[in-house]
This record gives sequence, C-alpha cells and structure tokens, in this order.
Amino acid sequence: MKIAGIYSFNGGREAIQARFKSELHEVTRAIAAVDSDEHKTKASREKTMSGRRLYNPRTLNKTFKTAFEEQGWRPHRVTCDYPTQYYVDGYQSDNLFSGAFREMDFVKNRVGVEVQFGKYAFMVYNVCAKMTIFHKIGVIDVGIEIVPVKEFANEMSSGVSYFEQFVWDLEQRGVADIDIPVLILGITDPSSKLFTEVL
Repeated sequence: MKIAGIYSFNGGREAIQARFKSELHEVTRAIAAVDSDEHKTKASREKTMSGRRLYNPRTLNKTFKTAFEEQGWRPHRVTCDYPTQYYVDGYQSDNLFSGAFREMDFVKNRVGVEVQFGKYAFMVYNVCAKMTIFHKIGVIDVGIEIVPVKEFANEMSSGVSYFEQFVWDLEQRGVADIDIPVLILGITDPSSKLFTEVL
C-alpha cells in the first residue's frame, strides 16, 4: 500500500518528525509491506455492487497487525473500571462489566497507532477520545491514524469512511486544549494514480 494523503492534526506531523522519526519510518515501512491486491477477496452482497470484488477489511487488518508486530509494535490494552456512584437511588448494577477494556492497535515508544477501515464514528473516536485517554493515562504522547482515501474506500463495502471526509470534519471541529498531536495518513493501493508525498 502507499500513502496518498497526509494531514497534521494539532501539529502531529511536526511533532512526530521531530521526536519520533524512527517510529514514523517503521509506520511507513509497515504500510508499504501490505499488498492490497491479496485482500480483494470479498464478494459484495450489496444491491449497488452485487458480486463485485471488494477489499476485505478483516484480512487487511490482520496483515497490518503482522507488519507492525514484526517491527516490535504491540497492542496496548487497559482495563475499564466503570464508575457506579452515578446511578440514581433504587438502581443497582448487575456488574456485567467484567472484562471491559479499551485497546490501542499498536504502541511503541509512546507513539500510538490506529488502523481504521470502519465507519466514520470510529475514526473520530480514535483521534478525539481514545488517543486523548491513552495520553492522559501516560501511554502515548502522539498518535498516528491510518485510514483509506476515498478512492480506496470506494473499493470496500459501503459505509467505510475515508480520509477526505475525516480531515474536513477535523478542520471544521478545530483543536481543543486536550487534543494530542496526531498524524492522519490516507492510504490507497499501489496502482492508484494519486500523487504520493514522501514523509
């Protein structure tokens, strides 16, 4: 795969290039190691593209996992101890929260990486909530979010969000004082004619 879009949220690109150059190099190497052609295996059942071959997000995620783990990146999981003191009088929890957790896809040397081929809400959650939480609890200083560009998302099931939409919303939202520096990378398959910027 290759990088087709780069967006620096809250100075993410600058912070990562200044302090985490080797980790950024490993991230770009992991992206390049994924052969997207091997993952165009999903037969669409959607009316608008019935029978069409699409990229399979599950197998893409597994391949990204392998590419990152080969370079020493690991998932990082934290247990959630949900508060119960906010229930109203008369309500008692049945404690069904056993085993609840939050997980970041990959963490190394205080850099957190999320790979997202899902719906738009997950992209926003990753950058505007999860990365902030993992920073607050002392796990990461900066984040990198890897998402498809529109051209690539068009070759997946409907509902998959994309780089251009995500960036527009982040720009309209603006930066809050709790946001951390995040580099958003839009990726596509190598046969794309899009210009690739070198990090």
